[in-house]
Amino acid sequence: MNEYELKAYEEVLAWKRQLNKRSSLLARASKKAQTKVNQLIPGRVHQFLTESIKNMVKATLAGSNYTTKKQQGTGLTLFEKDQQLLKKLSGYKRTAAVEGAGTGAGGILLGMADFPLLLSIKMKFLFDASSVYGFDPSRYEERLFILYVFQLAFSSDDHRKQTLDLIENWEARKAELTELDWQQFQQEYRDYIDFAKMLQLMPGIGAVVGAYANYNLLDQLGETAMNAYRMRILQTPPQL
Repeated sequence: MNEYELKAYEEVLAWKRQLNKRSSLLARASKKAQTKVNQLIPGRVHQFLTESIKNMVKATLAGSNYTTKKQQGTGLTLFEKDQQLLKKLSGYKRTAAVEGAGTGAGGILLGMADFPLLLSIKMKFLFDASSVYGFDPSRYEERLFILYVFQLAFSSDDHRKQTLDLIENWEARKAELTELDWQQFQQEYRDYIDFAKMLQLMPGIGAVVGAYANYNLLDQLGETAMNAYRMRILQTPPQL
């Protein structure tokens, strides 16, 4: 490792330690309440939500595959890849903030439209991240990796630890993976962002809350993606 790679490796270790810490009391209480609510929702409603989000994500993945420039990180050092990703992330955060402010100011109907719009911004960013770090997001296993990175960013303590272990041992475990658990995917994501999104629907503060929440959600996704790909690169060279 060169000096920067060693620094990046130490930052990855610090990030992993942070991920393994328990969430705040408020976050744990919110998750507990969400779990109770989910238990009251009929199975057919869960199935409908799961299929809806599954189709939404797959459509976004398909679109992102066509619009993402391939091999953006070819010939770049890890430092240069990190800098390129941070530059892209800055643009995505601004886009997400503007989108959140616009839909938040529009009341309940536009607030509901924020969910698929923000999801598409996040997925497009992850496709760019994959390409920047030298991986081909058109490959099935790389799209699956993207979805697990997404889950790592937006999930509860227990599921986050399981997902981190999977990502950390990706090369050894990817062969055993066939299909994502879509119900778990949608429940973890909805439970994670519900509180912020409910505030976004409130008249008068929706625009401010929407911009702030979306900006920070993209910031969190960016940190997660950067460290997940760093961890993978520092273990094994990318497969182009």
